[in-house]
Amino acid sequence: MTNLQADIHLGAHRTAHGTCEFLVWAPFARKVVLSVTAPVPLELIMTPAQEGYFYGELNGLPTGSRYQYRLFARSAPDDADALVRPDPASRSQPDGIHGPSQVIPGDFPWQDGHWHGLPLSRYIIYEAHVGTMAEEGTFESMIARLEDLKQLGITALELMPVAQFPGNRNWGYDGVYPFAAHSGYGGAEGLKRLVDACHRAGLAVILDVVYNHLGPEGNYLADFGPYFTDAYKTPWGAAINFDGPDSAPVRRYFIENALYWITECHIDALRLDAVHAIYDFSARPFLEELALAVETQAEHLNRRIFCIAESALNDTRIIRPRALGGFNMEGQWNDDFHHALHGLLTGERTGYYADFGELSHFAEAWREGYVYSGQYSRFRRRPHGNSSRSIPARQMVVFAQNHDQIGNRMRGERLSQLVSLAQLKVAAASVLLSPFIPLLFMGEEYAEPAPFPYFVSLLDPDLVAAVREGRRKEFQEFLWQGEPPDPQDEATFASARLDWDLRRRSQPHACMSAFYQELIRLRKSVPSLAMLSKKRLYVLEDVENKLICIRRWHGRDKVVLLLGFNSEKVTASVAFTPGTWHKRLDAAQETWMGEGSAVPELIVAQGPLTMDLPPYAVLLWQRSGQHGPEAPTERTFS
Repeated sequence: MTNLQADIHLGAHRTAHGTCEFLVWAPFARKVVLSVTAPVPLELIMTPAQEGYFYGELNGLPTGSRYQYRLFARSAPDDADALVRPDPASRSQPDGIHGPSQVIPGDFPWQDGHWHGLPLSRYIIYEAHVGTMAEEGTFESMIARLEDLKQLGITALELMPVAQFPGNRNWGYDGVYPFAAHSGYGGAEGLKRLVDACHRAGLAVILDVVYNHLGPEGNYLADFGPYFTDAYKTPWGAAINFDGPDSAPVRRYFIENALYWITECHIDALRLDAVHAIYDFSARPFLEELALAVETQAEHLNRRIFCIAESALNDTRIIRPRALGGFNMEGQWNDDFHHALHGLLTGERTGYYADFGELSHFAEAWREGYVYSGQYSRFRRRPHGNSSRSIPARQMVVFAQNHDQIGNRMRGERLSQLVSLAQLKVAAASVLLSPFIPLLFMGEEYAEPAPFPYFVSLLDPDLVAAVREGRRKEFQEFLWQGEPPDPQDEATFASARLDWDLRRRSQPHACMSAFYQELIRLRKSVPSLAMLSKKRLYVLEDVENKLICIRRWHGRDKVVLLLGFNSEKVTASVAFTPGTWHKRLDAAQETWMGEGSAVPELIVAQGPLTMDLPPYAVLLWQRSGQHGPEAPTERTFS
């Protein structure tokens, strides 16, 4: 046992020779006993190894066996009772967070051998919560929806966190067994079946992983070793020890977790939750090490695999190339795009929306990505961010809705409950016709009215009370009135379930579904829209009329996109260049439940034209195969 880190994985693993190997990092223990509880009880004193690891192996142990570790603490008297704990790297917790771990099969009949992943530039992401996407709330039940996603034009399914959490209702961010897919969802076997089905359907799979904290209930890592640090605090509890004493095995634990998902479960990309709460001031930060490990494994597997970070810092270091001092992650969620769009559509100015609401904010989000690149933030009361001007558009993920921006409202209202149908179409076009990677939240495409409130099913009454109070305090800065739904109440969870049949029995919902489908078709088929580039982009803002006009081009193909935030009809100039322009989309047409449009199907322009425009306009024109100047060169950034 001299090279554990290179040769043996954490947790329980079946070998080709019929043995089952166990490896656990427990430097707080002087002795660790492997205790098998079923089907036949037996115990094994594990062998201590370097750096606080303990190793053991058993022959003939059947798949499905339940086991725990008995920890004899270094600091406890010799006759003290052992702590009995599940495996920190458990692959399965069939009896919940406090029960024994389970040995799972080491193989799976994969049928995705043809699959090597998609380029990130082709991702059209659909974020979903396993428990509420379908009535059954399982991985298996999601498979039945894949054909709907394919018809819509989705290319990547993003799962909110699936690691084992307390009870059977949770957003997933209270997970305490990072390697164990939740047993209520179908466990590792169910996840693999879903991923396999996605790949056979041509869909990539993104998994949301949480490396900034663990949930408060069933979190036993601190009994094994110094996984946490008192040097920093997160909004959700103790920070992970990524840069303190004995942090190398902690890093190994989380990096091995990432590699488990992409290697054994065939996940195509990891969405890294709230990396701004990963505190690490080492010379080689954990995030850089993680990105390199994933990149190396992707090359080994001959697959396209990506790391996509969520960060509130507006710091391009996360996605800059390693040669330029960055972590070399492939993508990042851009909250600024959402906030700028939401502020224009709703007029909200409380909380973090205090920094947004001007047309210029949304124009800047199109031009650069970040809106705040060093300017003073009223919400933060300090300068915020750095410039994303040099960051390629394909590295920014944008959205009009996601789980956070819906669920972190007091009542969990979707945008469909806040604005009109016409405004929803502006939001959809803003995201899907942008040069960035678009993300939709489940049900958004047909204007699902069900809320997505925060919900839990914690077992500890004191924690339940703390969560309720924490939610009330969180909403104070938004000045919302009333009481939030009870996160612990099962009815709160049930209220979030999707009603897929709305698309078939209701004209407005069917219209929105068709509109999203058409937007995605245009994004894929029109060369200027399919080319994700800020270099081939020119944005004009008409503040007086609340219009944004975007010109995009690729080769001899050119488009003009007009987005209106005007509540009344206006007469305004549209920034055409000379040529013949064909109308490809008009949200005011009766096809899209508009009031009718006077905008002609064909326009011959010598330059900008003054036109009568409907409220909340979404207009797209295309000019193909004609010579002429492509666009002005000012404000065109890479």
